Amino acid sequence: MSDRLKLYGTAEPPAASRRLSAGPLSVELVSGQLRAIRFAGHEVLRSIAYVVRDRDWGTYDPPIADLAVEETAERFTVRFASECEAPDGARLRIRAAIIGEATGHLSFEVEAVPEGAFETNRCGFCVLHPIEGVAGTPAEVTHVDGSVEGSRFPDLIEPWQPFKDIRAITHEVAPGLQATCRMEGDTFEMEDQRAWSDASYKTYVRPLALPWPYRMESGTADRQAVTLTFSGKNAVPVSIPEGPIEILYGEATAETMPRFGVAIAPDEAEAALAAIGRLRALAPQFLLFHFDPGAGHGPESLRRFATLAEALPGTESALEFVVPTDSDFAEALELGTAAIRAAGLRLDTVIVGPDVDRQSTPPGSRWPDCPPLEAIYDAARRAFPGLRLGGGMFSYFTELNRKRVPVERLDFVTHATCPIVHAADDRSVMESLEAIPFITRSTRAFIGDTPYRLGPTTIGMRQNPYGSRTMPNPENQRVPMAANDPRGHALFGAAWLAGYAARLAGSGLEAWCGASFAGPRGLLVEDGKVAPPFHVASGLGRAAGAPRLTLTSAARGRVDGFAYRDEDGRAVVWLANLTGEPQAARLAGRWSLSILDEASFAESATGEMPTSLPAGGAIHLAPYAVARLVALDASLEGQDA
Repeated sequence: MSDRLKLYGTAEPPAASRRLSAGPLSVELVSGQLRAIRFAGHEVLRSIAYVVRDRDWGTYDPPIADLAVEETAERFTVRFASECEAPDGARLRIRAAIIGEATGHLSFEVEAVPEGAFETNRCGFCVLHPIEGVAGTPAEVTHVDGSVEGSRFPDLIEPWQPFKDIRAITHEVAPGLQATCRMEGDTFEMEDQRAWSDASYKTYVRPLALPWPYRMESGTADRQAVTLTFSGKNAVPVSIPEGPIEILYGEATAETMPRFGVAIAPDEAEAALAAIGRLRALAPQFLLFHFDPGAGHGPESLRRFATLAEALPGTESALEFVVPTDSDFAEALELGTAAIRAAGLRLDTVIVGPDVDRQSTPPGSRWPDCPPLEAIYDAARRAFPGLRLGGGMFSYFTELNRKRVPVERLDFVTHATCPIVHAADDRSVMESLEAIPFITRSTRAFIGDTPYRLGPTTIGMRQNPYGSRTMPNPENQRVPMAANDPRGHALFGAAWLAGYAARLAGSGLEAWCGASFAGPRGLLVEDGKVAPPFHVASGLGRAAGAPRLTLTSAARGRVDGFAYRDEDGRAVVWLANLTGEPQAARLAGRWSLSILDEASFAESATGEMPTSLPAGGAIHLAPYAVARLVALDASLEGQDA
């Protein structure tokens, strides 16, 4: 197997990146987008991109043509062309020009001309502000009419657009440095993209209150521009420390590691049964079955679930029940109960939600007819007496935040996440980890002390709340909104899962469904082998209920992890390299070390963690490697972070 397949699960290479600089201004040019826009080393914007979306909110990824780049010490220029082709044959021809200067002035201009009436949900610039260090800080918003509003970037995640009718946004990048981003050619508004686990506030073109999809008139040019300027310019330049990344871990917090489970859909149950030995070895704390009568799930699905539940006695059996609302929902719940009983399915927990809530209701759209959630939850209590009852959203925090559930009727609240709703490049997916603490803290703000569950939280999308389907991925590539994302079967997916666990510290989750067991998003691969994330999932399952230890990384965007104390009193630390470059970390103490990486890929595919070796001091992590460290001395004291 090639190294690329081991790292990413796909032969498709990562998007090429070229760093351009003009004095203190630097950007990365990636597939026609600007990423990591910095001044004196400080991140100013996460991205400026010209984005074209189809009627299902899928993102076009057209090849770049006629690329011309010129760079001097004081200035860089970029010019390129691209073309989008709609399913009906209409085309959108795009020409772009980018200029960056040592003064900090940056401009990105695009002219787009349709050939034929081009259908789209959105066509134009998206500007991403970062979230860490920006959330809760002041922002000055210049509106389209010229008025100026003093405000703040939201701290807790906003369910609706925090800023509308935008022409420009000014914010302080660092003490002594202010940046103004001006957007012209249409009316812009901002959404709090953390809701989808994107690590950004997104300012986008064309208000959502306007109709979509819409058609761009053939032959009529659409011209837009984004300009970035600076004032102050007195910020201290950022310096990047050299040497291994220091990792500190401390004593037990008041928090325990959440119970870890795996999801199993009806079309994945047969594969799960065929690999029942692997499922037992994984030892999840719960199985999360999905049942949707409206999607054709029937008695056979329930019988397979029953067989799986019987094979893991003592493991919690939880059922997601999608409640039909086109008929009597109470009767549908009673019929479901009868079918579950007839199938012999042992249940401990049921999670209910109306089928219409599986589709998102964007701002400005009409909410679908739906029975009151209070009535649905009360009917579920009657249909499933004695079981724990959960509710929330089978989709994402976005929908839960917009339609907050009556928590007093529930034993717990839950929702899922997916990191490829808007973008599927490697950097965006890893950056999504930054948003997880904001999601869990925002959820806590409106559910209070109600128990909180999370999941499934796979990279691939199990269902598209924003369109009629998930996106096809026949070439096994990086595709937004795809059901099958290849990185979930690779080292990248293992590192992402460990990084997700790291960001759950402080969330107070009682349970987390962090993986599917089988199928396109599963932990299994062909020939009875397991994917690298299997080992992280297994470690999380064994950590469930253990005291979480504090863990601090000096560069958590590069190396991050989690720590706990096992039943023998030993500290256990999991670390992940979240980048495609080798990293070194330093952790004091004497450890038994196992590393999942390219070298141990074949060994780990058999189902066992790679051989453990003694270690101490610097730990070298290949791209997207994951390390498990177990203290050799049970009495080893952690270092207070």
